[in-house]
Amino acid sequence: MSEAKKLRIRQVRSRIGGTSSQRDTLRSLGLRRIGHEVVKDDRPEIRGMVRTVAHLVSVEAISAAEASNDTVQESDQR
Repeated sequence: MSEAKKLRIRQVRSRIGGTSSQRDTLRSLGLRRIGHEVVKDDRPEIRGMVRTVAHLVSVEAISAAEASNDTVQESDQR
């Protein structure tokens, strides 16, 4: 079975001045501020949300193994 894909989504621009739909989409993705980064499953629903705010975020496809390594590193930094 192939390894599950993940998306690393990072907010790079402010939501100020965006529509309420764009602000709601950022909130639904779990993005709170510029520079905030989340890892989500690569699913059509998530891709549609990213498309809505494509001008506010950067997206990188990663493997599930990379995503678990990032989670461990983030918890070590706290």
